[in-house]
Amino acid sequence: MRLDDVRTSSNVEDRRASGTGRARRGIALSGGTILLVGIYALVTKQNPLELLSALSQGTQPGSTPGAGSTPVDPNDPAAVFAKKILATTEDCWKTALPKLGAAYREPVLVLYRGSVESACGYQQAAVGPFYCPGDSKAYFDLDFLDDLQKQLGAGGDFASAYVIAHEIGHHVQRLLGTSARVQAAGRDEGAEGNSVRLELQADCYAGVWGSYAKARGLLEMGDIEEALRAAQAIGDDTLQRRGRGRVTPETFSHGTSAQREAWLKRGMESGDPQTCDTFRTARL
Repeated sequence: MRLDDVRTSSNVEDRRASGTGRARRGIALSGGTILLVGIYALVTKQNPLELLSALSQGTQPGSTPGAGSTPVDPNDPAAVFAKKILATTEDCWKTALPKLGAAYREPVLVLYRGSVESACGYQQAAVGPFYCPGDSKAYFDLDFLDDLQKQLGAGGDFASAYVIAHEIGHHVQRLLGTSARVQAAGRDEGAEGNSVRLELQADCYAGVWGSYAKARGLLEMGDIEEALRAAQAIGDDTLQRRGRGRVTPETFSHGTSAQREAWLKRGMESGDPQTCDTFRTARL
């Protein structure tokens, strides 16, 4: 991507210095979290039992409770990259969201490594990047994004940018009331349930941002292919096949590789968030 002339967003909290070495209360592990732990263990070549134990105890794997924080470099290329991508999402949605009848309120991006406290609870890197509607903040473990590129075949800066844009898509859903409606209706874990539709819509919204980035001349040759490969690499069926050798559609939460790629592509080709209504289509 061509980001030299792109501003950095000021809506950023850098918590990389405080992400490890703190003892926490234990937390309950859901089936979805356990699956994510297995995927993350595969990617990082860590012991999944150690990760699960650390999550249940609320400590960082391999760390000593009470250890001090480590200074971080504010000019770390990965952090600067994330801040610039956030800025482009802000510019994109200030224009795009009014098409859906709402004004855009900018979220906060929290950068961390290892673990982080949020309004949605204490989270380890195993959960991957996430958006917390409780505090309107998107959380990004930079180590996980590094592993996404190196281990899952989702290389390239635009692939990482897509992951960030996807989480900002969840913020858009919150502003529109979509997330609240899905939560009120009850979470359906089926292959084409509300959880999958919510995630695929966030992919489509990421595509809308991708269309904006392309129109601004920020993309280089091969960037779009990078994003599509990333969407394919993190489909539920691909991750399950890679992680445990079999696919169980009834446990899908984000959609298949083909679905994620298709909805990302739809947003990129249209540039219009009105084309992203995954809740009114019979077939995803």
